[in-house]
Amino acid sequence: MSAPRPRDNVLRIPTYVPGKPPAQRPGHVSFKLSSNENPYPPLPGVLDAAVAAAGSMNRYPDMACAELYAALGARLDCPVTDLSVATGSVGLIYQLVQAFCDPGDEVVHAWRSFEAYPIAVTAAGAVSIRVPLLATGEHDLAAMAAAVTDRTKVVLVCTPNNPTGPSITQSALDTFLEAVPSHVVVVVDEAYVEFVRMADPVDGVATYRGHDNVVLTRTFSKAYGLAGLRVGYAVAPAPIAGALRAVSLPFGVSAIAQAAAIASLAAEAELLRRVEALVEERDRVLGSLRSAGWTVPDAQGNFVWLALGDATLDFAAAAEAAGVVVRPFAGEGVRVSIGESEANTRFIDVAARFR
Repeated sequence: MSAPRPRDNVLRIPTYVPGKPPAQRPGHVSFKLSSNENPYPPLPGVLDAAVAAAGSMNRYPDMACAELYAALGARLDCPVTDLSVATGSVGLIYQLVQAFCDPGDEVVHAWRSFEAYPIAVTAAGAVSIRVPLLATGEHDLAAMAAAVTDRTKVVLVCTPNNPTGPSITQSALDTFLEAVPSHVVVVVDEAYVEFVRMADPVDGVATYRGHDNVVLTRTFSKAYGLAGLRVGYAVAPAPIAGALRAVSLPFGVSAIAQAAAIASLAAEAELLRRVEALVEERDRVLGSLRSAGWTVPDAQGNFVWLALGDATLDFAAAAEAAGVVVRPFAGEGVRVSIGESEANTRFIDVAARFR
């Protein structure tokens, strides 16, 4: 008798590898720099809002997310019909591929890039077209445009790119969008947008307003420090945003997450001061690594990338021995989040010794 068998594409889904938590040792503080989390605790007002919402956890959350949509619409100056929320920006990626791809359709994205992209694509029965990064860790936008075929339904642009760090410029994005057919959805994944400090940065909201096929995905997990609550949002032309909402999981974003996100938007000035402190730490880490002889890609997120090749796992082991857990990509390199100052200094010391 045969057993139930999942669809073939389900059996091909790559496994998502989460950041490893640190192993605590007596008398020795260990740090987790493996998941690009915000190291600061929630602001009191945000925590108060979440705790208050938890008092009604016996009730379903507002499935329409009305207050959160209103707050986002006011913050971004866009109609609520152009918004969709989900369990982090990764949830929106899953929904978008599901909404726009039939089995066998193609999704073009850079590689290495966000680990969840090929997972979401394969889960939908679509085909992941991986375009290698440039040697600088940047998207090869010309090659990505050339990879678009009649089967392409979606293109994913991760900026800043996770895990390598560089962002694309607005002028480069404009040129790319001119080369992509208007029926192809272009996702500008801006999970780390608040950390970008560069010339000619992407203005995602202006870009979506000027194109009928552009979607922004953003999250409260990184700069806003709500990784444990899972809430992100998309900004897109109304027909695309409506398609995302149509395939969304009913009641997917909890009442606690909605309340915390609304409070975070109200506390944005203080939260962004914390972001500025993380950017200063990022620049300190970047400068120290380069002074020690490392070649490090431009870092525009809350993390840095070391291309280590075959030495990747050895470096990760050395960092863990020093009480710092990083995110290794075997045979390629390590991504290291910007965390507490002591954690960053320990990482710098490990990197200096490893040279």
